[in-house]
Amino acid sequence: MTRILATVLSVGLAAPVWAASDAEKEAQCALQAQLMGKVQQARLDRVRKNKAVETLVSENPQWPEGISSALPAVVEYVYSLKMRDLRNTDLEADTKITCIENFEQIQALRNNVSN
Repeated sequence: MTRILATVLSVGLAAPVWAASDAEKEAQCALQAQLMGKVQQARLDRVRKNKAVETLVSENPQWPEGISSALPAVVEYVYSLKMRDLRNTDLEADTKITCIENFEQIQALRNNVSN
């Protein structure tokens, strides 16, 4: 769970800084969770690690630039996990829960980094 939090932080820090309403928090956490889920699925589909970023960006051109810049860290994290663990874990759901639970802390870190 700590590694998921670190990954959520890296994605969260790459996104634009603004004060978020509950709807914006939900949307931002959903996007981060979707990113984690897509990387997990690429790994399960046996997309090679060195092709994962390129493949995911080309399949998801609508992702904001900040998300795409965080993608290498997310790929590194997901590809470091054992396949048996990936098959039995829903990284998308775990990421969304972690993001929502820690959203205010992530926002505070982002504000400190941007200042």
